[in-house]
Formats: sequence, structure tokens, C-alpha cells
Amino acid sequence: MLVIDRDELTRDDRRLVAHLAADEPAENGTLICAAYIEDVRRSGIRCRPLTPQDRRTIPFEEAEREQLAAAGLLTDSELRDRCGNRYRIERVQAAMSIPELRWRRHPADPAEPAVVVSVRDVVAAVESYEPACGLSLRAVTRDHGPLQLSSSALRTELTRVRNSPIVLNRGLREAAVERLAQQQLSMSEIAIRCGRVKRDRKGNESGETSWLARRLGVLPEAGQELPTPWVHTDVLALIARRGLGLSPRDVEVT
Repeated sequence: MLVIDRDELTRDDRRLVAHLAADEPAENGTLICAAYIEDVRRSGIRCRPLTPQDRRTIPFEEAEREQLAAAGLLTDSELRDRCGNRYRIERVQAAMSIPELRWRRHPADPAEPAVVVSVRDVVAAVESYEPACGLSLRAVTRDHGPLQLSSSALRTELTRVRNSPIVLNRGLREAAVERLAQQQLSMSEIAIRCGRVKRDRKGNESGETSWLARRLGVLPEAGQELPTPWVHTDVLALIARRGLGLSPRDVEVT
């Protein structure tokens, strides 16, 4: 909300008195006007002219960024994926009356705009739960001081990631690749151990290597361009125990 001083007769010569934040009560405008009128009567000094940029400026943005940085919510620390994209928790103006804390992805190409992403998206991009979950937890539990910020979306996303039966497959893939490199097992043997068997026209059996490769995140799922970084915990346990002879805990990613 912009508080503007205008000529009483022409309604022109607009001056910016104040820029109220979205969560401020309208009564603050009345108080500011009274104080401004008193100042003008006493000093004769008026506010600067209104500019087009004033209609697009977020009030107190720089001050809030400084407070966020002081609170440890905006720092130089950021996460990067293998494609060079950067991820940071930032203040985002949403549909709510107050801004909220969300993860944003800054593409490696500076010409592309930054976009809001979920905690799950960040975990998938870096193929690790930490430090993405740790930074998210710190953001939702830290006292923001005088800042009016919502962390409900970030908190909900963090809870979903932690409670989801769909987990990262990176540890499982690395364990399988190690077995393959040491020639202890083949992809076909691992699939057969998991009960994924196919037969050719002559009845010869072999393992469903394509199924295994998709679960390991080596091949993309049908209709997808990139391999998925996720696997269900039941499937992870099946491949770890029967296919690789390992405890599921040995291939869990933290």
C-alpha cells in the first residue's frame, strides 16, 4: 500500500509519504499521514516525487534481507547440483499476506529466472538429504525476530520428505556398481536374485536388467528423459538383501 501526498485541487504533484507492507494494518496509514502533515507544517519539507518503480518495490526488502542474514537464513552457503544450478532458502512473496521462506533454484544459465522448488526437489537434485534437510530445519525453527515470515510450506515439505517411503537410490546404485566393477555379480544375476526373470523364445532365462537399471537410477522410467533418483524402501530392501547380499542400512543415503 502506497501512502501518497497530492495537491488538494489538481490531485497532481504526487509525493511518496510511505510504503506499507502487505501485513500492516490500514490504520498505520492514518498515523503516518498525521505525522507527515505535522512535519510539513513545522519544516515545510515534503517527500520526494512518486516514481513508477515505487509500484513494484517490495517494502523494506533490503532491511529484511539484512535481518535474514543476521538470523542465519541468508548466507553465502548454498547447494549446487551436478548441472551447476544453485539452491538457496530465500524470502518469497506468495499469495499470503506475508512473505514465506522457500527454496529457490537459480539456474546455471543467468538468463533463466530463479524458480521456487520444494525440499524434495533439492534433495533429488543433490542426491543427498543433508545439508538440505538440516538447512530447512534451521530455517523453520529459528527465531526470525521482528520479521513477519511464514515457514509453514517449508515445514510441511520437510516433514513429507522425512516420512516418505520413497527414498534416494544413490547408495544402492553405488553398491551395485561396486559389485559389477569387481565382477562379483552381473546385472542379470542381481535381477534374477530379486525374482525379476524373463525368458526368450527358446525358454532361456535371464534377469530383467532394464527393471533393475531403472530402480538403480541408471535408466529413465518409461516416458521420462532422465533417470529417477528415487526408489521405494521395499524395493531398496529387496535389491539390497537378495540382489546384493547387503543390509538395507548399508545403502541408505543420509
